[in-house]
Amino acid sequence: MHCSPVGRVGSTTDFITQKVEYAGGRESEKMDRLLHILSTCEGLTLIFVETKRNADFLEHQLCGQGIEATSIHGDRTQDERERALLYFRTGRCPVLVATDVASRGLDIPDVRAVINYDLPNNIDDYVHRIGRTGRADNKGTAIAFIDERKPGILRDLFDLMKENNQELPQWFEKLANSGGSAAVARPSEEAVAVRIRS
Repeated sequence: MHCSPVGRVGSTTDFITQKVEYAGGRESEKMDRLLHILSTCEGLTLIFVETKRNADFLEHQLCGQGIEATSIHGDRTQDERERALLYFRTGRCPVLVATDVASRGLDIPDVRAVINYDLPNNIDDYVHRIGRTGRADNKGTAIAFIDERKPGILRDLFDLMKENNQELPQWFEKLANSGGSAAVARPSEEAVAVRIRS
């Protein structure tokens, strides 16, 4: 599965291309964007969410769309986690939804994409998450859904991506520089529609 060309990211993520998608507005729009991204990918995709409730919800929504997905989080038993990881690793369920608590120690070399459906609270967790792809000299893609709800990480994320020569949309630069102010920057409706269709 490869969603896009891969560029150099840095010493721990040399084989990962990082992208951002604006995800403000209605939750249904965010889900539509996720479904579009998943439709362009083949192979193993790891989706990170903030809460156990979101993990269960997203798994249910994806399965309802005919996508073979499973999830892991802190309320799952060890047997349930191991089964989910087995299904993911073998491709029976090529999409795994995970919280940070359950993601520690994940070492699956063939993950081709990591999607931050919910941004983490700090840049260290972001780096840990995207490090689940681009392993064992495989190329990978990391996509972060961006909105105004977590302004604290936006500047660090922008700086990290800039350091690693990643593509930086103008709206993201404005949003990062504004401290996440909703009134300052968001991509136009036309730009969003073009990205969804392309």
